[in-house]
Amino acid sequence: MKTLIYILALAFTIQLSAQDPIMQKDSEALESVATSITKKYDDQLGLDGKQFTLFQKKIEEFLIREEKLHETYTGKEKLDMIYNLRKAETMEMRNILTQPQFDLYRRIKPQIQPLAVVDADEDKTEEQNNK
Repeated sequence: MKTLIYILALAFTIQLSAQDPIMQKDSEALESVATSITKKYDDQLGLDGKQFTLFQKKIEEFLIREEKLHETYTGKEKLDMIYNLRKAETMEMRNILTQPQFDLYRRIKPQIQPLAVVDADEDKTEEQNNK
């Protein structure tokens, strides 16, 4: 009987220590960015405590995935991959937010998390340098 209890306790302990492989590479910087982004959304969405935590973890998870895409891909392929990743992120937020919150989230997401930002001054400088 003791052996059975020890085996069950060991199996339960191993199960608790298993983590999401994406979140295992958690970094302080990405956690800070995720918190900052979540606070911006919270100002407009009015997230409750549980939603705030779930939302923050989901943002952090997708930031980690996006960082891997930046390391792996370039150009249009990278932009397409990030676009698809952002669509997946939006759909997963549906499980965290209420319908009115989700509708607002979809409207404000491009301002809070733009897909790509182009600096017009930088482009002009680059064009002049290429001449």
